Amino acid sequence: MTAKATHPNINPNINPSMKADLLDRGHVAFRVEGPVATVTLNRPQVRNAQLPETWEALAHIGSHIPSEIRVVIVSGEGRSFSAGLDRSAFDRSPAALLGRIANAPVPVADDAIAGFQKAFTWLSDPGFVSIAAVSGHAVGAGFQLALACDLIVVAQDAQFRMAEVGLGLVPDLGGTARLVRSVGYQRALEICATGRHVSGDEAVRIGLALACVPVEELDGAVADLTAALIESPPQAVRAITALLAGALVNSAADQLAAERSAQIGLIRAMARS
Repeated sequence: MTAKATHPNINPNINPSMKADLLDRGHVAFRVEGPVATVTLNRPQVRNAQLPETWEALAHIGSHIPSEIRVVIVSGEGRSFSAGLDRSAFDRSPAALLGRIANAPVPVADDAIAGFQKAFTWLSDPGFVSIAAVSGHAVGAGFQLALACDLIVVAQDAQFRMAEVGLGLVPDLGGTARLVRSVGYQRALEICATGRHVSGDEAVRIGLALACVPVEELDGAVADLTAALIESPPQAVRAITALLAGALVNSAADQLAAERSAQIGLIRAMARS
């Protein structure tokens, strides 16, 4: 058996261009089982706090996701989904993450943050349905990673928090638009501007999460949801995902046109099969 086959962070059956050493540096585990890919943040000793290397690893996965994948599950190892950005980023040293951004020319800083955002934006690809399985803390970058997914299923111990405001910062990893779409402008403003905690039960009540289950039932609930999604015809699910995402930004006329186009394509494919 080769070293690659025994590697803890990568499934030997996936795209061979996936870089195991990059996943190791980012503390991200990735595995594929049939049409389901699971991405796991793997720093449980610090509640899966994220590093720039984490974002590099996530973006790498997003650019190498196998085409046959229909569901991507994002989770955290241990008791928390992710406690947000690692504390090392806030060190006052110029070498720390925030110090590097503060001292860089604006175009360089802008490019750096745009690169970080790529770790999150791929999860909205309509080629698959992404599910965040959230237990424990989902703070800051952890909250935004959950929001990047199409569906969020939470355990009863889940605690969401946009902590950036307490540091004099803003959410900048795609979380603002996704939060507004989920809970509306007023609730999103209140959550971001106060930095308060949102429990799992409240997350469902306000439309942030799909379901809240006991901690011990989270994996089973996500597995059941995954199975239900896979049972549906893949091309129809992909078309529905794209249509619903477009409905948030399209005019009424454009959305009707998108529905027509999708339906014609599916009907023609059905006739050819």
